[in-house]
Amino acid sequence: MIKRALKQTFTLLNVDYVKLDSKWNYKNVISPYFRIYYIDAGRGEIWDASAKTILEPGFLYIIPSFTLCNLVCPDYLSQYFVQFFEESSDGISLFEHNRSIAKIKATEIDILNFKRLLKINPGRGINRSDNPRAYEKNTFYKECQELNNRQSMSTFTETHGILLQFVSRFLTQETFKYMDTRQVPVKILNIISYIQLNLHHDLSVTHLAQKANLHTDYFSRLFHQHTGERPVKYLNEKRIERAQYLMVTTRMTFTEIAIQTGFENVFYFSKIFKKITGMSPGSYKKRMDTVGF
Repeated sequence: MIKRALKQTFTLLNVDYVKLDSKWNYKNVISPYFRIYYIDAGRGEIWDASAKTILEPGFLYIIPSFTLCNLVCPDYLSQYFVQFFEESSDGISLFEHNRSIAKIKATEIDILNFKRLLKINPGRGINRSDNPRAYEKNTFYKECQELNNRQSMSTFTETHGILLQFVSRFLTQETFKYMDTRQVPVKILNIISYIQLNLHHDLSVTHLAQKANLHTDYFSRLFHQHTGERPVKYLNEKRIERAQYLMVTTRMTFTEIAIQTGFENVFYFSKIFKKITGMSPGSYKKRMDTVGF
């Protein structure tokens, strides 16, 4: 009897083989999907919040969703890449505690998987531009989803299997920080899932404590002990992350986004957004439009 199941599924957005030059130079890119690169020639750089990672031949790289980074090619870079969305039954990303760039040595199977993915998914490259500003739009996402819907069951299943293989390559002790859920009380795990699935509702600490059938003060201490954050801070971070996703993938107004992410009004939404990201929603959106997003 199988007692363990993966909650996450992955769906293809783009896959291609490209040769880049110094025009591949984009700052402050933050995408609601995952990227995996295999470099076969040249040199490039990825900067995240903590460090610079050199893109060099013979290695695989992963950029988890919502990981802020800069993409740089000083001269020439040849790469296979795949971009894909993650969906989770409880709303919690597999990389919830791993929002940073990881690098591993590529194997022959990795290269064959990229070539196979390209073969069974022709025409899934970014044909318009290599600039995130040009292709990271809601219309483009819908086009890719429609292509997935048209895949045969065989191609859809094989594509998902290859994506799982790519992701699995980064789930080692050396590159992946595991959250030992066996040490987290079931009540706290249930509340984490409840938060992710109900961000658009009024989720006060009192309400969450009642949902967990715990006293409010004890619930807050227990939540902080096992997540490292107070419930309000955790909740606001998840709401702003969802807001960033909506700003990227829809044309919703800030008022509509505030409602969809559970804020009582757009003014409070703007206040929390700036507190967490360091800029107002307007400045954030303007930066995405002007510096390569």
